[in-house]
Amino acid sequence: MKINYIFLLLALVAEIVGTIGGFGSSVFFVPIGNFYFDFYSVLGMTAIFHLSSNLSKIWLFKKGLDKRLLLYIGLPSVVFVILGGFMSKWVNSGALEIVLGVFLVVFSLLFLIKSEIIVFPNKKNAIIGGTLSGFSAGLLGTGGAIRGLTMAAFNLEKNAFIATSAFIDFLIDFSRTFVYYENGYIGKLELTYLPFLFVIGLVGTYLGKRILYHIPQDKFRNLSLLFILLIGLATIAKLAFDHLGQLSS
Repeated sequence: MKINYIFLLLALVAEIVGTIGGFGSSVFFVPIGNFYFDFYSVLGMTAIFHLSSNLSKIWLFKKGLDKRLLLYIGLPSVVFVILGGFMSKWVNSGALEIVLGVFLVVFSLLFLIKSEIIVFPNKKNAIIGGTLSGFSAGLLGTGGAIRGLTMAAFNLEKNAFIATSAFIDFLIDFSRTFVYYENGYIGKLELTYLPFLFVIGLVGTYLGKRILYHIPQDKFRNLSLLFILLIGLATIAKLAFDHLGQLSS
């Protein structure tokens, strides 16, 4: 089986940018992967890729895990990622790609235009954020953007923010890996890329941490949102061209 090295290079970029921007790599990795593989294969790859990525984040940013947020955001995330993962089996993959593209565009535009939007730091919003991010991660492959927005309300120190988010993400990925495997999303193709993605998760997180010290977080947040917008538009454009191609054939 031939390995696509351009895809692996883009996966490394997604991990670096995701680490620095605080949204997590899946918001970039999933739509990028959709240009090279079918949607369900990308879901499987995302789960196994994130396991190594988040383990390295927990190790590199291990200071000050917030146990309260681990409970309020992490627990509903795990429950609803399982639900979303099972539901993904019964929803048309093309429809899921459309939802993903629209979600990325709406999310990025909303926070580029309305940068002052905040979520109040209380238990209710933490649980709602955990529920939505977990369900989105299971169904669409990415929920870090929603979780990042929710956690930002609690004004955590940078290392604590990344470590806590990574720990929650690890619980999500650990749970959905079993669901995706049961659904048939993790097979020979996905396992072939496993060792490459494992190394990329470690290296990308390390490079992201080094770069993070040299770039103001607020400036890179806007750059990350711009990248998310472009990827969302590219995802929708790809689906439109694929549809036109089917109509003309």
